[in-house]
Amino acid sequence: MQTFHTVVAVVLPLLAAVINNFIPNKVKITGWISTIAILLSAVFAISVFAAIWNTTTVHTQQLWFTIGATKVYAGVWLNNLSVMMLALVPVIALPVHIYSMAYMKEDERFNRYFTYLSFFCFSMLALVVVDSTILLYAFWELVGFSSYLLIGFWFTRDKAVQANKKAFIMNRIGDVGLLSAIIILFAQYGTFDLVQLFGDGGLVSRSVIENGVWIAPNGQLPVFWQYVAFTGIFLGMAAKSAQFPLHTWLPDAMEGPTSVSALIHAATMVAAGVFLLGRAYPLFTPEELSVFAIIGCFTAFMAASIALTQNDLKRILAYSTISQLGFMVLAMGVGAYASSLFHLATHAFFKCLLFLVAGIVIHEMQHIKHENHLDIDPQNILYMGGLRKKLPLTFITSVIGSLALIGLLFTSGYLSKDGILIQAFEWAEGKAWYFQLVPAGALLTSLLTAFYVSRLIVKVFFSKFRLLDIKPDIKLHISDGGWNYKLPLILLALCSLFPLFSLHPWLYEHAWLYEGFLPSNHLERMNIYHTMIPIGVNIFSVMVIYLAYAMYVKRNYVARQNGWLFKLSYNQWYLDVAYNKLFVKGALALGNLLYWFDRTVVDGVVNLLRNIVGLLSSLAEWADRYIVNGIIYMITVLVRRIGNLVRLFQGGKLQYYLYSMLAVVLLVFIFKLLI
Repeated sequence: MQTFHTVVAVVLPLLAAVINNFIPNKVKITGWISTIAILLSAVFAISVFAAIWNTTTVHTQQLWFTIGATKVYAGVWLNNLSVMMLALVPVIALPVHIYSMAYMKEDERFNRYFTYLSFFCFSMLALVVVDSTILLYAFWELVGFSSYLLIGFWFTRDKAVQANKKAFIMNRIGDVGLLSAIIILFAQYGTFDLVQLFGDGGLVSRSVIENGVWIAPNGQLPVFWQYVAFTGIFLGMAAKSAQFPLHTWLPDAMEGPTSVSALIHAATMVAAGVFLLGRAYPLFTPEELSVFAIIGCFTAFMAASIALTQNDLKRILAYSTISQLGFMVLAMGVGAYASSLFHLATHAFFKCLLFLVAGIVIHEMQHIKHENHLDIDPQNILYMGGLRKKLPLTFITSVIGSLALIGLLFTSGYLSKDGILIQAFEWAEGKAWYFQLVPAGALLTSLLTAFYVSRLIVKVFFSKFRLLDIKPDIKLHISDGGWNYKLPLILLALCSLFPLFSLHPWLYEHAWLYEGFLPSNHLERMNIYHTMIPIGVNIFSVMVIYLAYAMYVKRNYVARQNGWLFKLSYNQWYLDVAYNKLFVKGALALGNLLYWFDRTVVDGVVNLLRNIVGLLSSLAEWADRYIVNGIIYMITVLVRRIGNLVRLFQGGKLQYYLYSMLAVVLLVFIFKLLI
């Protein structure tokens, strides 16, 4: 029954996408079809979640095809990880669908939008429940493909086209890595079955590395191939979950509709990379997990530092997403598996909320722009300010989402983020000094998060409306919007508070979702970190919030904008510039070099050979004409003359016959004498 409910939950969005594809653009019912489908999907998914969570594991499969002696199965694997994602995706997608019906109602491609959105949800739902690495890769690709369609939804805009190309290329790098890992795992273990590979007591967990050999229960390979498999999964994760060095596509993906950004950044595409780490977790050695911890920490810090100086509302949230994903990857690296997945779930709610808030603000700024005939960027926070009075519900819900993102007490973000920080310090305890940089970097990133989030809220909702400096008589006919806007904000804001996850507002260990990912024999350590880190982070975060308020409202402090640190942050650490010069221009330079080589060297050799062959053919033609033909001509002349001579002796006169006979006799006689 649970398998059937799972299949229904997965297929419903696909069915909606297929139906929507045949509905004419003039008939605007696709929004309702997709929303009802995702609502029913959420109901079925929650029923599966309730039946499976912390009680049992379900694995159902059917023979798919056979290659030689290898049988490949297709099926469904339901455990705590998959049912959490199965429930999370439609629950987050539902408010996005409701919101989108109002947000996209004026768009001429309204039906296409909901077709893509439903297909996107189907791809992600299928990805999290399949039991085969082949199917996982197939739906991994479909998630990337559908996100490509949504990022470039407004394909008449050049920036949107460039953004989805960039996302496509970056993710292809990760896809090649993941495919390589899948092939290596099959070569080592002889199966594509995820349960056999990564299930409890699976083949991967029973493998060891000894003396440079990767030993599995049913075979062995040089340890080099285990490193390649790790690298492949790392690349797949880094591309999908926007981790350094494959993170630069995500900020540009803001060119799609804001509602799409909310879904991509919350519980679908970018969560897929962290989900992949959760699935493949038994594969990684302690050293490889340390790589995840370091990369996650660096990405989190780098993205947070970039968000400090950005002025585009959506790009600030995009870098925030990269930073929070870095926290999740860091948590996986330090062994905080449960905290990582717990933060994935809490982050989905408050990040989706913040993007929907951003969508309302941008929508109203666009209205102001058109009504007052202004030439401004409606996403630039420097033109905003004081909007809390005009958008009260948007303001209140944005504050709740921001506090959850910062990780302050009584929010879900407090429970999940503090767990990561505490376990990062516990992981580094007793290790070399450079490992201490990981928890220190995570702590610093947490404070940077408090600053850039506070800056965003202050710039948008506090002080005065800065467009009044450009046009004093500006018309401000804006509001929070209708129920399609308000209901999703209220639902997501409530889910961003602690009661959904724990009745205890300050002990993450009591969160039911966190407990669901702990091993049965887990004993929680209680030490000074469990007290000092939550208290210290909250106190310093409040101080940072006040600092942002003092800087941008009271103007007690002014940020320097000509220093190298500001320029480094504002220009995204120059990584796009570096990639452009190194890879884009490098590829173009290589192309030009190959073109020159082709035209100069290859064509030169070909032309030389052509000339040599032409010369040889000319010589052959001359020899044929003057030597071969000359010899043949001489032979024919000689034969003709001999014939004429012989013909003289065949004229019918007897004396010529006698002379001939005499000549022959003489020749024979001479020949005999010579011999």
